[in-house]
Amino acid sequence: METAPAPSTTALLQTEEALGFVKDTFARELARQLHLTRVSAPIAVLDGTGINDDLNGTERPVAFPIKALAERRAVVVHSLAKWKRLRLAELGIPAGRGILTDMRALRPDEDYSPIHSIYVDQWDWEQHIGPEQRTPAFLQQTVEKIYEALRTTELRVAEEYADIVPVLPEQITFIHAEELLQRYPSLTVKERETAAAREYGAVFIIGIGGALSHGEIHDGRAPDYDDWSSETAPGRYGLNGDIVLWHPVLQAAFEVSSMGIRVDQAALRRQLALRGCPERAQLAFHQLLLTDQLPQSVGGGIGQSRLCMFMLRKAHIGEVQVSIWPEAVRQELAAAGVELL
Repeated sequence: METAPAPSTTALLQTEEALGFVKDTFARELARQLHLTRVSAPIAVLDGTGINDDLNGTERPVAFPIKALAERRAVVVHSLAKWKRLRLAELGIPAGRGILTDMRALRPDEDYSPIHSIYVDQWDWEQHIGPEQRTPAFLQQTVEKIYEALRTTELRVAEEYADIVPVLPEQITFIHAEELLQRYPSLTVKERETAAAREYGAVFIIGIGGALSHGEIHDGRAPDYDDWSSETAPGRYGLNGDIVLWHPVLQAAFEVSSMGIRVDQAALRRQLALRGCPERAQLAFHQLLLTDQLPQSVGGGIGQSRLCMFMLRKAHIGEVQVSIWPEAVRQELAAAGVELL
């Protein structure tokens, strides 16, 4: 006689099935909204080409020598922001269409938290655009399409799982990082995000990476993918931003996507100068861009585990992904009834 699986085993299996449903549903909706074609992607790239992303400029990539290439050094990707732009050119993707891929990365310098682990999984997407589309209006239209994919996914998850109640508002609110600073001058960055997400439910915070009026940045951005320095209105800079939702279980602001219109030649030179690294212009990727061999594009990353946390109302990222955790964290979560995958 067969023995019924233990309740915890059943719950974990149900979670795995739900994860597949969320990921399949959202990826399909995102591809439909932005006219994206699924492509393969690397987990590592050769060092010294300028292709890997520097994120905030302090994170160390996982590196290793390749025996068959005379010990040449390779690095595990941090994200695929620049690689995708190369791929648009290599595949001859026309304007108005783009690519979508599953990015897998390791970030060993990441601090553990309920929403951070050293394993990163996200949908990386990139769309070819025309020079005339490098505008705040086009950025907003693109964000609205992504948000529609988010809302559609939440509604379908709610239909599939009776305990999920939709919470996303019909529309996402757009707010510039400078406006947030002026509205909440005494709050920290995270406190400002929390206040906005709590009020609106879903916000797109514009202009992340460039200095605000008080001389500080809202959050870090590398100088060579998103355009965070172009002036779009008096005192307003940036053609990029983050999608931040209000997580009903965590009761906190919850970033699910970083994205933006990518740098053109002028923005790249300007941002390299602002970050004090003009020498990067000599790297292979940067030379391709500066010699007009890469398409103009908009793109971003959308966290797969983050999105699953939100859609399935999970309180810890370890509930939706397999990673490496300190034993003390495992014991603490087990005592609280939280089962890690």
